[in-house]
Amino acid sequence: MKYSFDFGGLLDYAPTILKGIFITVELIVIGGILGVLLGIACAWVRTQGPPWLRPPVAGYVELIRNTPFLIQLFFIFFGLPAAGLSLGEMPAAILTIVINLGAYSCEIIRAGIQATPKGQFEAGASLAMSPFQTFRHVVLVPALQKIWPALSSQMVIVMLGTSVCSQISVEEITFAANFIQSRTFRAFEVYILATLIYLALSVLLRQVLRGVGCLIFPRRRAVR
Repeated sequence: MKYSFDFGGLLDYAPTILKGIFITVELIVIGGILGVLLGIACAWVRTQGPPWLRPPVAGYVELIRNTPFLIQLFFIFFGLPAAGLSLGEMPAAILTIVINLGAYSCEIIRAGIQATPKGQFEAGASLAMSPFQTFRHVVLVPALQKIWPALSSQMVIVMLGTSVCSQISVEEITFAANFIQSRTFRAFEVYILATLIYLALSVLLRQVLRGVGCLIFPRRRAVR
């Protein structure tokens, strides 16, 4: 049986595809920024924060890193209403992304902090800085510079993971692809297009994060 390819029929659904791309970008921008900020806060707690706060944060990190993203999404969207907290599709998806990325970025950032020479901590203390001030002004930027490639890769993974959000009717790329396929029955063409869109977004996100890294972190001059 010969299959006849027809990508032209997808042009009628261009607004649906563009909406899916916009929502996917919205998810990763908002969720990514908040997730990294949460990861920084958790990394500070696990390395220099109050001892009483470290076990709960460690428990949160282990819980999230050892459970599927889909289960976390379902718990927030379907489970929390049973406790009286009901969220819409987008807020639930963003909250799940923040919680998930926060746990993973916490461990990545913590590795960068632990790789920081002790002399930098001592330098902050010699300037009468508090532990938090030392962390913020002396330790954080060099630590982030060390782990920026790994953190960037984790954000790309999270961006690809947003496809799961279609399960709660978030109208991102995968939701749009499934919708178009159900109307056109052109599964091959639809999912090839979705694959190419995710590939393009992944490459673009890596380049954007690389550019952000170049702007934030000063280049180290070679010592002669």
